[in-house]
Amino acid sequence: MTTPPPPPPSPPARGRRRAPTRIERAAGRAAALQRPRVLLALLLLLALTCVMLLDGYLRAEVGGDQRVRTGASASDVPEDVLDGGPILTFPGGRATTVSVPDRTIALTFDDGPDATWTPQVLEILEEYDVPGTFFLVGSMVARHPDIVRDLVEQGNEVGVHTFTHVDLSYQSEARVTREIEQTQLALAGAAGITTTLFRAPYSSETDAIDDYSWPVYKKLGEEGYTSVFIDTDSDDWKRPGVSKIVEWATPEDGEGASVLFHDAGGERSQTIEALPKYIEKMKAKGYTFTTVSGAMAAQQPTGGPAAARTSGAGGTAARAADSDDALQAAHHRATGATLWEGRALVAAVAVAEWTVPALSVGLLVVGVAVMGRFGLMLILARRHHRQRNRRRFGWGPPVTGPVSVVVPAYNEKECIANTLRSLARSTHPIEIIVVDDGSTDGTAEIAESLGLPGVRVIRQANAGKPAALDNGVRHARYDIVVMMDGDTVFEPDTVRHLVQPFADPAVGAVAGNAKVGNRRTLIGAWQHIEYVMGFNLDRRMYDLLRCMPTIPGAIGAFRREAVLQVGGMSDDTLAEDTDITIALHRAGWRVVYQEHARAWTEAPGSLKQLWSQRYRWSYGTMQALWKHRGSLKDKGPSGRFGRVGMPLVVLFQVVTPLFAPLIDVFTLYSMIFIDFRSALLAWLAVLGVQLLCAAYAFRLDREKYRYLLMMPLQQLAYRQMMYLVLIHSCVTALTGGRLRWQKLKRTGEVGTPAGAG
Repeated sequence: MTTPPPPPPSPPARGRRRAPTRIERAAGRAAALQRPRVLLALLLLLALTCVMLLDGYLRAEVGGDQRVRTGASASDVPEDVLDGGPILTFPGGRATTVSVPDRTIALTFDDGPDATWTPQVLEILEEYDVPGTFFLVGSMVARHPDIVRDLVEQGNEVGVHTFTHVDLSYQSEARVTREIEQTQLALAGAAGITTTLFRAPYSSETDAIDDYSWPVYKKLGEEGYTSVFIDTDSDDWKRPGVSKIVEWATPEDGEGASVLFHDAGGERSQTIEALPKYIEKMKAKGYTFTTVSGAMAAQQPTGGPAAARTSGAGGTAARAADSDDALQAAHHRATGATLWEGRALVAAVAVAEWTVPALSVGLLVVGVAVMGRFGLMLILARRHHRQRNRRRFGWGPPVTGPVSVVVPAYNEKECIANTLRSLARSTHPIEIIVVDDGSTDGTAEIAESLGLPGVRVIRQANAGKPAALDNGVRHARYDIVVMMDGDTVFEPDTVRHLVQPFADPAVGAVAGNAKVGNRRTLIGAWQHIEYVMGFNLDRRMYDLLRCMPTIPGAIGAFRREAVLQVGGMSDDTLAEDTDITIALHRAGWRVVYQEHARAWTEAPGSLKQLWSQRYRWSYGTMQALWKHRGSLKDKGPSGRFGRVGMPLVVLFQVVTPLFAPLIDVFTLYSMIFIDFRSALLAWLAVLGVQLLCAAYAFRLDREKYRYLLMMPLQQLAYRQMMYLVLIHSCVTALTGGRLRWQKLKRTGEVGTPAGAG
C-alpha cells in the first residue's frame, strides 16, 4: 500500500542548473562552518603541546643535558689566564683577568632565583647593607620574575648563568647563543634589563678552564661579556654544616676574593644560617663587600675603594639607582624588541606554570574517572548479564501483538532492499512504514518494487530525519513503534526480542544491540570494538542505574503513547535519539536495554565519513544535555536522570574524553623526555585494563576475540581522532554553531546478519 506520489516537478529551463535541495544547502553551510572549527580544534591541541614543551624546557626535561666535563687538557688556554684573577674580559680581543681588591669580597650566588631561598638571602643582604652578584638561570628568571625585579631594585647585580644550566663546552655554537639570548630575554621581561656578566655552570677557578670551554669564553668575550669565576668556594651545596661553610668561604691573609654561595638548586637552610655569620665575621676583619662591577671599578687606574662604592665594615652601602651606577655597571636597560619579546616570554612561562599543574590535576581526575568507569562497567555489566539471562527472568506475559516498524530513508538506494528483506523475515508480526524524505535516487521506487507484504511507502518533502520519524509514528497503526535506520539489517528474531520488555507497563522505550556489519576493514574493526565495548557495556550499566541516555537510531522501540506524550521527535538537536530518550526519562517512563535484539548497521567506511558522523553525535549529545539541563532540578522518579544520568554522561562522555588526550600527551612526553621505560609500562598497564574490559564485553556479546588484536593500534590512531572530533564539537558548541542532519555515503555491503559476521 502506498500513498500517491506528488506530481513530478516541471523540467528546468534549458541551460539552467538545478537548484540545490534544502539538505544540500545545509550541507554546504555546515562544511563551510566546520573547516575553521577543525582548524581551531587542532590549534588548541597544538597550543597544549607547546605549553607542555615550554614547561619541560624550563625544567630541563626537554633538551636537558646533564653531562659535565672533567679532566680535559688546557694546553690552548693562556697561562696568564689560568693563573689570573677571577674576572675575565677581552678588551680589544685580548684576554685579560682582573682580581678582586684586597680585603674586598665580591659575594656571588649561583643557580637562582628560587621562590624559597632567594628572598631569604635578599633579606639578609638588606639587613647587613651588603650588595651581591646573582648569576641567574634563565628558566628560573622566567618562572620567578618578581624576585628578580626585587633583587635588582635592591641594588644587587645580576649575571647570566645560561637558560637551562647546561655545560656549554658540550654544546653547539647555536645552542650557546640560544642559552645566552634566552636568559637575556628573561631578564628583560622580568626586570627590564640585560647584563654583560656571565658565569658558566659547573665552573670554578680560572685554572679549571680547559680546551673545550675556552672557545666559549673567547666567543662570549668578543661579544662583550665578562666571564666571572671564583677565588673561594663555600661548597654550601654539600651541606657540610654552618661552621664549615663560613670557614671555607673565608679568603686567606686579607686577600680579596670572588666568593661563591648558592641561593637555589637544593635545600639551602645551612646557607641561610651561615650567611649572616659570614658577613659579620668578614666585616669584623675589616672586609668590604661589593659587586663584580664594583670590584672591576676599584681596580681601574682612577678607581679605588671610593670609586667602587662598597659597603665597609662600619659604612653604609650606596645603593644603585640605575644601571649607570658602579655597583650595577653591567646592567643595560632593555628596549624595543628585546623588552617586548622578554615580556612575551615571561607571560608565556606564567601561562605554562599555571596550565601544566592544572593539567596534571586534570590528568589525575581523568585517570581516576577512567579507571572508576571501567570498574563500574565491569561490575554492573556482569550483574546485568546474570540478571537478564536467568531462567526465571521475565518482563511479564509474552508480547505477541503486531508492532509498527518505521524506516526513515533519504537516498538509501544501496541499502533499502536489504533492510526491507530482513524485516520481511521477522518472526514477530509487523507492519513496515518506509518514510521517504525527499530522496532523489529512487529509494521509494525500489521499496515499492520489492512487493513485500505489509510495506507502506510514505513520501514527504525533504524535512530531515526527526520529521520523517514523526510522520511514521503518525501513520503507525499499533501501540508499539520500532524505529531503525535505512541502512540497518535485522535478524529474524530481533523485533520479537526487542518488544518483550513492553510487558512491563512502566517501560516506555527499549534500546537494542547495534552491531557493526562491515567490520572486515580496519576502520570497521575499530568501530566494532567501540560498539561492543563502549556502547553496549555502557548501556548495561545505565540500564541498571535506570538512566539510559540514548536509544540508538539503528534499533529502538517506543510506546507510541510515550512518544506522543513528549511531543514526538524533535529537531532541536542533531541527536534526536538522545533528545527523546532524556525526554522520556523526564516524563517518568523507564528505558531499558535488550541485549538479545541485534541489528546490523553499516558503519562509516572512510575517515571523512566517520568524522562527520561522530561530530554530529558528540555535538548533538551536547545539545541534548543542554536542552534538558532542567532535569537537574526535576523531583521524584522523573528526576532520576538529572540526579544520576546527567552527571554520568557529562563526566564520561564529555569531560573525561575531552581531557583524555592528556593521558596520551603526558605519556608521549614522558617517553621522550623523562623515563621511557616507566611511561611505556604505565601505558601498557592502562591498555591491559582496557583489553580486560573489552574481552569481557566480547564474551557477553559472544563475539570473536580476534578483533581485540587491533585494539593497541586503535588506541594509537582511532582514539586520537575521536578526541579531535570531541574537541571540534566543543568548539562548535562554544561558538554557537548549528548543523543539520547529514547523509553518509552507503555501499549496501551489509546484507544478512550471517554475511556480516
